Amino acid sequence: MDDRQKILIVDDEEVNRAILECQFQDDYEILQASNGQDAIEQIENNDNLVLIMLDIVMPLLDGFGVLDYMQGRNLIEQIPVILITSETVRNSETAYEYGIADVIHKPFYPDIVKRRAENIIELYQNKHNMEIRLKEQEEELRAQQMRLQKNNDFMIDALSSVVEFRSMETGEHIRRIKYFTRILLKYLEKYFPKYGLTKTQIDEIARASALHDIGKVGIPDAILLKPARLTPEEFEIMKTHTTIGCEILDSFQKDQSDEFYRYCYEICRWHHERWDGKGYPDHLVGDQIPISAQIVAIADVYDALVSERVYKEVYGNSIAYKMIMDGECGQFSPDVLECFELAKEDFFNIVEVIKMFSFTE
Repeated sequence: MDDRQKILIVDDEEVNRAILECQFQDDYEILQASNGQDAIEQIENNDNLVLIMLDIVMPLLDGFGVLDYMQGRNLIEQIPVILITSETVRNSETAYEYGIADVIHKPFYPDIVKRRAENIIELYQNKHNMEIRLKEQEEELRAQQMRLQKNNDFMIDALSSVVEFRSMETGEHIRRIKYFTRILLKYLEKYFPKYGLTKTQIDEIARASALHDIGKVGIPDAILLKPARLTPEEFEIMKTHTTIGCEILDSFQKDQSDEFYRYCYEICRWHHERWDGKGYPDHLVGDQIPISAQIVAIADVYDALVSERVYKEVYGNSIAYKMIMDGECGQFSPDVLECFELAKEDFFNIVEVIKMFSFTE
């Protein structure tokens, strides 16, 4: 089997094809065509074409017809074309508009044609090899980024699950908060473009939501694990989990301009703030509360209502939804409430599916 690279010579004059073939036959497999239709058939039926030498004036289909065919299939970028013609300069200029590699006018010197052809073949192959290498590097970088993100997600989930297990819970709370957060953000992106959310930001906020309660590792067991409602004094200590969480984040992250860190910080500190300023720890009002924290806040409240806690009964989906919409769990932004309303069925379905596949009993 001949695996040599191929050159296609297209010219209706046999003597021209023979002259060019003599120049290249030692190093390449030579294909010939006497008109544009034959040339297209050769292009379709042969791989490893590294050059086409093309005449303009030919029977059945001229050289521009071949160029039209190649342009329509993006082949000119892959296979260099040298136009070998006795036509006018104007036609040559038209040919360059197709993106051909070179124009050589008849009569030509065969040795000059060979040198120019080999230079063009080398140039295109170097370009092709560089494109392949760049694509490989992009794929390698993408794979590295995926591995890094998986590792980061594992560490985030592991760290956040410490709080869940310390609170004698299963760790499902973290997973549900991420689901709820992502769903709400999708609706916010679609119906409230003023927030300018991107797919990347949605992903990072959802991932950051897993760390919303990380500060609870600093709350004494007597308060965190108390099987009853907290006293006002105990509740004040519990509130500090928001600022403790930020201190933990600060100790790990040196680059505080990083966007993911910012989302983690916002959510940790302000997911208990409320629209009317009656939240904690900083009593922020309205849009002073970052949208990331607003979204996680309503997700956290809903999950707390529909989940079992030692100090409260489990509320049904519809009751929990109504309590939030009626303001029984604090005031939320009108935009966030509208997203919550749009996400109602999604939230209900997630809760029911998780119950269906719960094997903890």
